[in-house]
Amino acid sequence: MHITITGNLGSGKSTICKILEDKHGFEIYSTGKVQRELAREMNMTTLEMNKLMCSDRKYDNMIDDATARLSRENKHKNIIFDSRLAWNFVEESFKVFLSVSLNVAAERVMNDNRGKEEQYSSVTEARELLAARAATENQRYKDMYDLEYFNFANYDLVIDSTYCSPEIAASIIMEESKKQEKLKQETGKYSEGTRILMSPRRLYSGTVTNEEKSELSGKVEEFKKINYYLDNPVSVKRDGDNYMVIDGLNDIKAALLADVCFVPVVIK
Repeated sequence: MHITITGNLGSGKSTICKILEDKHGFEIYSTGKVQRELAREMNMTTLEMNKLMCSDRKYDNMIDDATARLSRENKHKNIIFDSRLAWNFVEESFKVFLSVSLNVAAERVMNDNRGKEEQYSSVTEARELLAARAATENQRYKDMYDLEYFNFANYDLVIDSTYCSPEIAASIIMEESKKQEKLKQETGKYSEGTRILMSPRRLYSGTVTNEEKSELSGKVEEFKKINYYLDNPVSVKRDGDNYMVIDGLNDIKAALLADVCFVPVVIK
């Protein structure tokens, strides 16, 4: 089985890949590590490396060709591709996108040891540079491949890691990938559509009143029996890093009170 994992900077991709390697025996192929090593060798920051790659495609081509070749030559191996664009180059894979709020991403990378090519003096600087790097990469992928990198429709599974432990995210990825692999063996293809799982805390940051708690008590008790996520999706609008609930707000509040990890969403 091949799983391709991509997502927002600071979303925990490498951590989750390591869990899948340790618990499920997957091999990890990381193009981010390759890119950081290139930046280090050229005495550049990762943002500077991204800008150079915008003007000289040979670096992207090197990484893309190596990724595609590895997937073709190892079809029967369990490999996780920790890569921005492996989902586009690996011939058959379960495609995962890890989402995270920009504020939490900035806090995470501030606490990581990523070498001198990726250092920040403050959370504010980290936030600004992460946003700039994401915009640069998104434009490069659009120009080079005509891809909308942040379009969730490209992926089989989207998980918001903002308030989720990497262990739970890894468990869900394995559970969902096995379902898809079984479906593929039975029908010859994966199911169409994207499952998007968002933390109720990401969707609603307000206070639940005592009156609402009383009204939702039955639903809360029902949701407490749920393992990871609700069955029925809610509808939201997405505006960059923010989400606005269209319908299903009571389900989100009840999930929040019941300490449910995720709510499935449909983006309108």
